[in-house]
Amino acid sequence: MGEITNVMEYEAIAKEKLPKMVFDYYASGAEDQWTLQENRNAFSRILFRPRILIDVSKIDMNTTVLGFKISMPIMIAPTAMQKMAHPEGEYATARAASAAGTIMVYKDRNVVAQLVRRAERAGFKAIALTVDTPRLGRREADIKNRFTLPPFLTLKNFQGLDLGKMDEANDSGLAAYVAGQIDRSLSWKDVKWLQTITKLPILVKGVLTAEDARIAVQAGAAGIIVSNHGARQLDYVPATIMALEEVVKATQGRIPVFLDGGVRRGTDVFKALALGASGIFIGRPVVYSLAAEGEKGVRRVLEMLREEFELAMALSGCRSLKEITRDHIVTEWDASLPRPVPRL
Repeated sequence: MGEITNVMEYEAIAKEKLPKMVFDYYASGAEDQWTLQENRNAFSRILFRPRILIDVSKIDMNTTVLGFKISMPIMIAPTAMQKMAHPEGEYATARAASAAGTIMVYKDRNVVAQLVRRAERAGFKAIALTVDTPRLGRREADIKNRFTLPPFLTLKNFQGLDLGKMDEANDSGLAAYVAGQIDRSLSWKDVKWLQTITKLPILVKGVLTAEDARIAVQAGAAGIIVSNHGARQLDYVPATIMALEEVVKATQGRIPVFLDGGVRRGTDVFKALALGASGIFIGRPVVYSLAAEGEKGVRRVLEMLREEFELAMALSGCRSLKEITRDHIVTEWDASLPRPVPRL
């Protein structure tokens, strides 16, 4: 393996190393995969307005998320079934970064309560409630491959809970299994119910509109993750970076807004922060680097993104996260807005 110089290069290595069914499961999006491409492409249409002759000899990337200090605004998204990528799976990823807790809401409220207790006992600091999966999106690669969990793997979180097992199905075994477990009647009242059974802050993951952002604030969410589930649910929703500003404006600064989907460069991180995100989450790059090099790969991905983000800050004239402003970027929807000319 030659010198890896950017996050994207891990994808080709993962494709070589992993069985086709597993790689396709991680890589694919829903239906035409338009949103999958757009999650990346949309970043390339946002340009920089760098400021010059600023002393950038010291750059501070530290930030606070839900009261916890972290060294940079780059975090790891809740990504399922990492042991398909590497035998150490989530353990390796957790060692490479402090992981955020995640749950999926199951039909049996009692099961959710048990999972929440487990998360609390394990020392998790937050719960990411995935809200965009009342049904699983149509991922055609999984249907072609008749995706099912490799025999040596189990859904560990649900061990000891009576949920049945995933069988090979006529299409995607995962879709069939999930259909049997996920609660399609999940609604905002359940977000409130979750707060009655735990003191952990709840991040609502899967918000794409101002309307839902306002309801999330009212429902007591501690934060929002603007996410389209890695473009794996409803195709032709916008890229998350395109939906971000609408959501940020709707929250009016009352709760932090994060973004996942399509982040592959430090410049992407900068663009998300300039549009109002408090931080970003990465998903696929973690799984691909895990497949390629285990814990070392995940560490390297975080290092590369950190270095690139620091460089983007320096070259834009920003010494701390609070110095990153909306004026440091220009988007296609800015064209009609006259920019104020600063007085000298």
